[in-house]
Amino acid sequence: QVQLVESGGGSVQAGGSLRLSCAASGRTFSSYAMAWFRQAPGKEREFVAGTMSGGIINYGDSVKGRFSISRDNAKNTVYLEINSLKPEDTAVYYCAAARSFGIPTDQGLYAYWGQGTQVTVSS
Repeated sequence: QVQLVESGGGSVQAGGSLRLSCAASGRTFSSYAMAWFRQAPGKEREFVAGTMSGGIINYGDSVKGRFSISRDNAKNTVYLEINSLKPEDTAVYYCAAARSFGIPTDQGLYAYWGQGTQVTVSS
């Protein structure tokens, strides 16, 4: 069982930056693929970025170049650095964990989810 708690969301102006954190419980954090998804109002949840231990990283096409995911296995934490924020980045951002040999982009393959953290970007 893994419990995930996100933090770091907030309201920012366009062009600003945020760093989201996701703290995980459990002693096998390093064995999980960790990912960030986001869901904007009226839209489907979309894959943002994912990481596996060993430096394997994958980004969704819509965020490449502005988002950076990292993980600290010693702290059981995964981070999402978001730069050059745009109003269209406004969404609830969710952290998710999966037992996987790769980084799934399909939300249905993630067994564990956090409660989400709101990011609101004003123009």
